Amino acid sequence: MANRNVVAIGTSAGGVEALLYLTKQFSSELPAAVLITVHLPNDLPSALDEVLGNAGRIPVSFAEDGEELEDAHIYLAPPNRHLLVEDQNLVLGKGPPENWARPAIDPMMRSVAVCCGSRSIGVILTGALGDGASGLQAIRQCGGIAVVQDPRDAFFSEMPFRALNLAAPHYVARLSKLPALLKSLVHQPSGDPMPCPTRLKFEVKVAKGEGSIIEELKQIGHRSVLSCPECGGVMWEIEEGNGVRYRCHVGHALSAEAMNLGITDKVREALYIALRALDEQAALTNKLLTEAAAKGRNLSTNFWLSRKEETDRQRDVLRSAINHTDEITFQSVEESEKVKETT
Repeated sequence: MANRNVVAIGTSAGGVEALLYLTKQFSSELPAAVLITVHLPNDLPSALDEVLGNAGRIPVSFAEDGEELEDAHIYLAPPNRHLLVEDQNLVLGKGPPENWARPAIDPMMRSVAVCCGSRSIGVILTGALGDGASGLQAIRQCGGIAVVQDPRDAFFSEMPFRALNLAAPHYVARLSKLPALLKSLVHQPSGDPMPCPTRLKFEVKVAKGEGSIIEELKQIGHRSVLSCPECGGVMWEIEEGNGVRYRCHVGHALSAEAMNLGITDKVREALYIALRALDEQAALTNKLLTEAAAKGRNLSTNFWLSRKEETDRQRDVLRSAINHTDEITFQSVEESEKVKETT
């Protein structure tokens, strides 16, 4: 039987340090290919391949479209492309961002689940928000092994915390224990093949850039009352384990947490637009008030004075709403961290 020879690793904030530690420990005879997605800025060149390659004993390179997987090689998702696997070849997907990111972790892990099933190992390391939780669950559903860095050990605990809650991983380990764990897992024979949910193949197709079809979305979720924060389209709500996530017919996909952040940003944007309009109205009202007073027009002066007072009151309300929105966002992050510390 084949061994578990495909390792998919996802990380975000704090991930470079964690990856440096792992790559230093990988053997030059590692009997597996390693795929890594890190949230990289799309407008800047990256030297991550050189950094990791100089630290370890196996080759590291940014993946190329159509490249064949080889053991003892690390393939990195390049900026602005989803790293996917099809058969034994790499595919660079041009599909829409997921959880505000391209490359994103979920598409990589779903493709590994569909392609490699029981030969796969998924690993979620330090990071913010919840990218990777859905993909790790897919790997587990298709017979692969799910591994999560202990949230208490991570530089940023939210990503492993979300994966822990949604994917119910087989192993939760501190970073210092992961090299020995992975060495053991890649030498294990693959498990029995398991059927993958049909929706995973559809979502991999979307990540490749082959489009999203409303009729297919109906098969994996139901229409939500919410609109997509990125394009304004209708969102479908997809139930997944003990949580939900969202995808629009264009293909944008968001976890519930990422969706909440997107809506909050839209609310804040709308408040600032309204405040800008009121500032302009206040400037005009003050001008008209000054002119009326200078010309001794008492009725006009009183009218514009009342309008000025009302505009000032509305501006104070909007500023308070903006400050309150920012405060709630900050408190939510703080509360989330407190919950994770006790987990």
